[in-house]
Amino acid sequence: MKIRILPVALLLFCMDINAQEALTNTGNLQIYTGAEVVVFGSFNNASGAALTNNGRLYVSQNITNNQASMAAGTGTLYLNGTATQTIAGSQTFKTFNLVTNNSAGFTLNNNLSASGLHTYTAGLITPSAAPNFMIYESGASYTGDNDSKHVNGWVKKNGNSDFIFPVGNGTYERTIALTNLTATSEFNVKYFDGPTPNTSSLFPPLVLVDVNEYWTINKISGGSAMVAMNWDNSKVPVPQVLTSNIRAVYYNDSFWASIGGTGTGNTATTGAVTSNSVSAFNNTFTLGSVAYVLPLNIVSFDGKRNGTYNKLNWTINNETGVKQYQLQRSNDAVNFTTINVQAAKNNGGIELYAYDDVAAMQDKVYYRLRCVNNNGEILYSGIVVIAQSANDRKDFYVIKNPVAEKIDIYAAAAIKGTYTYTLTNNAGQIVQIGKLDIRNEGVYTINLQNYLSSGMYVLVVSNGENVLQKNILKD
Repeated sequence: MKIRILPVALLLFCMDINAQEALTNTGNLQIYTGAEVVVFGSFNNASGAALTNNGRLYVSQNITNNQASMAAGTGTLYLNGTATQTIAGSQTFKTFNLVTNNSAGFTLNNNLSASGLHTYTAGLITPSAAPNFMIYESGASYTGDNDSKHVNGWVKKNGNSDFIFPVGNGTYERTIALTNLTATSEFNVKYFDGPTPNTSSLFPPLVLVDVNEYWTINKISGGSAMVAMNWDNSKVPVPQVLTSNIRAVYYNDSFWASIGGTGTGNTATTGAVTSNSVSAFNNTFTLGSVAYVLPLNIVSFDGKRNGTYNKLNWTINNETGVKQYQLQRSNDAVNFTTINVQAAKNNGGIELYAYDDVAAMQDKVYYRLRCVNNNGEILYSGIVVIAQSANDRKDFYVIKNPVAEKIDIYAAAAIKGTYTYTLTNNAGQIVQIGKLDIRNEGVYTINLQNYLSSGMYVLVVSNGENVLQKNILKD
């Protein structure tokens, strides 16, 4: 059945009304404090009608509103259906408090406005492409939002208070905030999950922008504001750059430009950046960087015998986007086994790590680092050898360091044989390789290629039985 409220005043005080199918209001429906109207069907508010909800209005199907200048009242609208509910009509449906509790979700073919508290209990809100808006009036707030409960489309905010927009793509909620508003304003915001447009149009000092997500912020009226963006690498990958180089950026119809701020947090996990005050909106916003990602740099990797155990230490620079360090051990410098795994700190600067190997000591033990990046790339360190005998540790050594045109190596007679040497740069690339034929005690020279630039290199000299590993600084 359908219940039709005719053009006479119907005042509901402390009574309940249940509409089993649909409720149409063509008159004056006032729901007073303590009263409750439960509509198990759809609710239609006609163009000549007047609805004031100061109590509780439950609707389990669709809402159509054609009443102009509807009063928000002081009550609560509960949308609690089991199939997708649609908000339609020619005029914005206004309520004070709002509870959205329908796992099947809500489609806005009309604006829906909340002036009080919006409680997200279940279901996504999806405005149509008209666009239509989930509107938060001045002083409105919300609670309970998350990846499964947010607005997959446009959100409008009126007022002059700080506000976090509960927007996302229907899979992830990816909020953005406006803070420090200088005047009462009206802003429309929508999230997009990429690809970010015009990423090659950059204004210095920007060198890159996030290609995977962005937000559109349109200012209908009002003043300036600061834009607070965040990232969550578990949801949407972000550029693996130094956090300190991250800036808030926007596209001004010609190029991407920095609007200030400095990133905080960790690009491997989560973080945020807040812009300077912005007055020019109606643009696209995302994250950018003023420097490219730098390759991980193994500053040092060394070890020594310390009583009954071997102590290993390594120092890393430009540590960004690294998953873990695998410390590997070998008795023959060929076959390595992982003996320790440490998660990377990824703070972007210099980090120190250590491990004590208490395993049984061999005459010589060889160690190396296996560095695993988040994208699956692998970087190996040079090999560290720890010998039980002090004499063994002096079989090889570099005579002079830093070097210019050559590397001079002293070798003891006890380690004679044919050796292979490699010289590796900070990116883990072998830049020079060759042979050393050690027949007697003495000095052996490796002449450096002319194309090698100044910087740090790792020298490894090995024949499978004896190994020399040394950081070499070329002037």
